[in-house]
Amino acid sequence: MLAPTVPAQAAADIPAVDEIVKSPNLQHVANLPKQTPFDQAGAYGTDLAFQDDYAYVGNYSGFTIYDISKPKRPVLVSQVLCPGSQNDVSVYRNLLFLSTDSSRSNDSCNSVGQSATVKESWEGVKIFDISDVRNPRYVKSIETDCGSHTHTLVPGKDRRTVYLYSSSYSPASRFPDCQPPHDKISIVKVPVRAPEQAALIAAPNIFPDGGNPGDGQPYPYGTSATTGCHDITVYPDKDLAAGACMGEGVLLDISDRENPKVTATARDDEHFAFWHSATFNNDGTKVVFTDELGGGGTATCDATIGDKRGANGVYDIVDGKLVFRSYFKIPRHQATTENCVAHNGSLIPVKGKDIMVQAWYQGGISVWDFTDSSNPHEFAYFERGPLSDTALTLGGVWSSYYYNGYIYNSDIEKGLDVLRLNDRRTNQARSVEVDILNAQTQYAYPERGRGHDDDDDD
Repeated sequence: MLAPTVPAQAAADIPAVDEIVKSPNLQHVANLPKQTPFDQAGAYGTDLAFQDDYAYVGNYSGFTIYDISKPKRPVLVSQVLCPGSQNDVSVYRNLLFLSTDSSRSNDSCNSVGQSATVKESWEGVKIFDISDVRNPRYVKSIETDCGSHTHTLVPGKDRRTVYLYSSSYSPASRFPDCQPPHDKISIVKVPVRAPEQAALIAAPNIFPDGGNPGDGQPYPYGTSATTGCHDITVYPDKDLAAGACMGEGVLLDISDRENPKVTATARDDEHFAFWHSATFNNDGTKVVFTDELGGGGTATCDATIGDKRGANGVYDIVDGKLVFRSYFKIPRHQATTENCVAHNGSLIPVKGKDIMVQAWYQGGISVWDFTDSSNPHEFAYFERGPLSDTALTLGGVWSSYYYNGYIYNSDIEKGLDVLRLNDRRTNQARSVEVDILNAQTQYAYPERGRGHDDDDDD
């Protein structure tokens, strides 16, 4: 049953625990709570991917598959218990890829936590066959240095291969498989028709100069040193990628999928603490970078922090360089018990406009327009009140993505939310349908109907 909603309140007001507030142009049409065993303490909901009529949702305990053929009545299809943080997901045809960024006793789904100081510990990427969505089958694992905090699916130019750019960070001399300086990413090559042959093929050093040294202040509020990347978004048709790499944002040339090269760098040591994720506009002429100030676990959406930290940075790409234009942060203050900061989102496919829906943890979601790079503004939002009004409790929306007419939220504690946006600025997007969405793998909007065709051309 959906929670009752109330009209939006003044920015200084905080909703009651679990109370929903939203703009009039957003309709909350469904909520499917997490089910056992994914409703246990620490079984946090994470990232989302979509293919055809299914949504795939990561969880620290594994992943869940939902049938969303009727978005207002989503149905749980199956759950795979396979513990390991963060378990971010992507999908491609009959394959699902799962990132593990916590040191485990082995690569099985029955593993337990084990210190990264133990050489035999494992972390990296797992591959599942999802031909039968009711019974996914574990196919292969690939170990990567420092694990796989996130990964980005990069289709090969032959359409018979996909690459995974695995991002990881935070090396330490005491970790045998995560040694400093770790100025690299890991590249996994997957033959689509023979995923059991997937292998780590390269670990290019993309920061030969060492990257941003940071300011020496303690994590998570000081400027982070660059020791790898947190997330990478690719625009395959343009051979372009944007990396959010802890201490800086970068552009990469990925024309050679196995040898990406940094072509431009941006830093903001005054306002950005941790470059977290990136989103291109549809033309590939802008990038929105997010700053995950506080690491996602603290309250940074208040008057004390202000509107330039824990925010988005909007950059134009001018002559191949990243040129800063503005910051954007949600205009509603959150309670000191609410973790809140810029997080994962995706474009809403409106031709000629740059519009994005984005998660802000317990700040809920924001729909905002950055068509004018220097003057971004919000025009829709949805959020719940804090999980607790006495203690900071981790929760809120991890990822919010637009897919075939609806907005889907993966909430850390509340499960899957489905929303419908009714606004003249975005209604034309309803005519656009695609058959796959991995938010970190962007394609140009189709005119209408089904989108990018990844079928073999032989």
